[in-house]
Amino acid sequence: MAGKKDYVNSVVSDNREQIEYHIKQILSLIGEDVDREGLQETPARVTRMYEEIFAGYEVDPREVLGVTFDEQHEELVIVKDIVYYSQCEHHMAPFFGKAHIGYIPSGKIAGLSKLARLVDAVTRRLQVQERITSQIANIMEEVLQPHGVMVVVEGEHLCMCARGVKKTGSNTVTSAVRGEFRTSAALRSEFLSLLKQS
Repeated sequence: MAGKKDYVNSVVSDNREQIEYHIKQILSLIGEDVDREGLQETPARVTRMYEEIFAGYEVDPREVLGVTFDEQHEELVIVKDIVYYSQCEHHMAPFFGKAHIGYIPSGKIAGLSKLARLVDAVTRRLQVQERITSQIANIMEEVLQPHGVMVVVEGEHLCMCARGVKKTGSNTVTSAVRGEFRTSAALRSEFLSLLKQS
């Protein structure tokens, strides 16, 4: 994950030989010649990729927010356009997009980069977009205990664009609201209007 520490999935590392063996078997079972030049290193490359894209399993997302700071700012804080990449747990196909997090502190704030790290910790595992959205909101609420949290996640899913219904360019948007965002239409509107600003 970007930032202070780059995590790798140690379970993948510990099982490298078995994973490479099974990737080679899958290549053979889909009709490939596993000995051709372009595929000889593919099992190893895929395994190294798994170490990275499934690194979220190595970290407790609650701990990613790290040290919090006492600050009497009780107005809206937004970090938007946090790019993420994840893997659909139904097809193991990539999906990716942007997450937007807004919260109203109640005397405790997190470093802004920690919100991006939280998104990485939640998305770098087998996931569904709906769960990502709820998990980010729930963790923000649990750790920071703000007056309110709103999370909007946009995603393009290759399991929908490149296979099945093949609706290229379709975008899925999910949201989670907690606290004052749930009860205040004006606050939700302010958050959404600020997201539209460049």
